[in-house]
Amino acid sequence: MLSQIIQDALNEQIKNELFSAYLYLSMSAYCAEASLPGFAQWMRLQSGEENTHAMKIFSYILERTGHVELQALEKPQSKFASPMALFKQVLEHEKKVTGMINNLYELAVKEKDYPTEIMLEWFITEQLEEEKTAGEIIQLLTMVGENGPALLMLDRQLAARGAK
Repeated sequence: MLSQIIQDALNEQIKNELFSAYLYLSMSAYCAEASLPGFAQWMRLQSGEENTHAMKIFSYILERTGHVELQALEKPQSKFASPMALFKQVLEHEKKVTGMINNLYELAVKEKDYPTEIMLEWFITEQLEEEKTAGEIIQLLTMVGENGPALLMLDRQLAARGAK
């Protein structure tokens, strides 16, 4: 069974993961409106991934006979200066989430909640990948610029995410 402090912290992280999904969905809409369907597709898939993260924690709380308490989400930003500004925000957001996951892990260690530590190790690894991917896209945007044919090629490359 989960301690109240761990349960409360995990419920807070569900909210944080769902906000990430909501933010990335908003970013997807911005990209679609900017005629960048590949960027929009990439962000929509990212939104789905964040929702999956929330559901992983949701299921974990229930498996540990805890109580899930969903919380209100803030309205996400809906306007962005450029694709570069958007992805810089993605990277900063992922770094913030990494800090949240690290804090949860530290709390699990302090509370001697070994199953939660093990569950959170997956998230720690996932956050490394999230930050790396956002950083790589920023590097590509730096190389190709934000206008012209190279941006359209990058848009097509991002559209390939999740394609079968």
